[in-house]
Amino acid sequence: MNQYGDLNEEVVRKQNDLAADVYKAEAKRLRILLVFSVVACLIVGWLFGSFFPAPGTGNMTQYIPVTLNSDAKIEAVQGIMESDWFFGKDIEDLDTRLTDQALYGITANEEDPHTSYMSSEEIQEFTQSINRNFVGIGVQFIVSNGVNLIDAVFRNSPAERAGIQPGDLISAVDGVNVEGETSDRIKELVLGDEGTPVVITVQRGGEYLDIEIIRGAVNATATGRMIGDVGYFEMYNFGDSTADEMKGYLDDFVAQGATKLIIDLRDNGGGYLDSLQRVASFFLPKNTVVMRQAYPDESEDLIFSTGNEYKQFDGIVILINANTASASEVLTMALKEKRDDVYLIGTTSYGKGTVQVTRYFDDGSALKYTTSRWLSPDGVWVNNVGIEPDETVLLHDIMYRSYTGMADEESYDVDSVSRAVQDIQLALDFMDYDIDRTDGYYSESTKKAVQAYQTSQNLTADGVLTPDVYRAILSSVSYTWTVDDEKDPQLQRALEYLHE
Repeated sequence: MNQYGDLNEEVVRKQNDLAADVYKAEAKRLRILLVFSVVACLIVGWLFGSFFPAPGTGNMTQYIPVTLNSDAKIEAVQGIMESDWFFGKDIEDLDTRLTDQALYGITANEEDPHTSYMSSEEIQEFTQSINRNFVGIGVQFIVSNGVNLIDAVFRNSPAERAGIQPGDLISAVDGVNVEGETSDRIKELVLGDEGTPVVITVQRGGEYLDIEIIRGAVNATATGRMIGDVGYFEMYNFGDSTADEMKGYLDDFVAQGATKLIIDLRDNGGGYLDSLQRVASFFLPKNTVVMRQAYPDESEDLIFSTGNEYKQFDGIVILINANTASASEVLTMALKEKRDDVYLIGTTSYGKGTVQVTRYFDDGSALKYTTSRWLSPDGVWVNNVGIEPDETVLLHDIMYRSYTGMADEESYDVDSVSRAVQDIQLALDFMDYDIDRTDGYYSESTKKAVQAYQTSQNLTADGVLTPDVYRAILSSVSYTWTVDDEKDPQLQRALEYLHE
């Protein structure tokens, strides 16, 4: 072949190669277009099916291989739960429910049990539990075997203004006989709208009195009374009104010549910092350090007393126990370290050494979270350790008992063995009945003690422990504890110490 023939053959070969390349490119383009069309159809079908699933195709969405953005896990999971979760259709206000659950989870942690998210209902209950404010008449009462005993009347309450006294027995509310009723039923009758009247019939000695009370706002974070020549003040929480309530009682104590004081912080779980500061100021000179507040960056704030000190008291006993926590521990440490006349009696306190603040959302919910730790004026941190009393004094074993309870069909007699039997053995021993053992074995002696109790309460004295008798005995424990100061060895030791 000549060179021209070679050239033509080369041209033909290049033309064939070019045609092949064009074909391959076109085929590739068609494949890409086909894949894109399939993916687009799947996506459109998934989106359409998520909102308008055709019969039999609702479960197809779980098979689509879509990877979620790990930077927005909460939003992604909530979106799936709202659109694809099978049970979501049955839940009213699903969005709020899922949001609350997510926030509960975010704030729950092992390191800090005191940080938490609270719904609007929960934060209202929490706030009310600290402030103990409500609309009512302003009494504290206990129910025992059909007897409704008023054991405290709060200062400046509607009940106090109307003339109700501690020791009165509630017989009727607005003409409805409440003897034998539960405390919840009595509260239901007594509580009502502010400004409305309620007639409380009380038995005082041998006389029945009808006393009209105008319901009003009540603050009940503290109560106080004189025990002989000693002022006794009990605080339930450090709420908004606690300092004002305490001042009223302290004024009464001073007017009656008291120079010794018992501050009962047992079962006081704490409260607000500003309330603590005001209460501490009653017992410390102005500008005394009450506590140190330490932050993660190692900076500190000092909380000082603000004045209004009562200088009449030269001896103070503080009662503490395992439920004395937070602000009540701050007060205990401040007075113990900054005064030389403070003595602690009871058992080791809880040991909560952190400070929380509350941030509210516009829907009424809130986040309560830890911002710092608190230290005593001398720099002691009681967290998870607690405060050791100067003198450990224990209560009767029944006061530390978790009651077992009895089912309706249960009953116990001689030779029975049960934790419920042990409950009533301890209870009867607390009330000074003759008990030979407290190990849960129903002895002849136990039966005689039960019979003695039944006789004292005008019950059938058969000595058989039934659920009704069980509840009556434990109710009597509460009544005895409330009305008989001699059954409180911690209080009795405090009085002895102040008179030594």
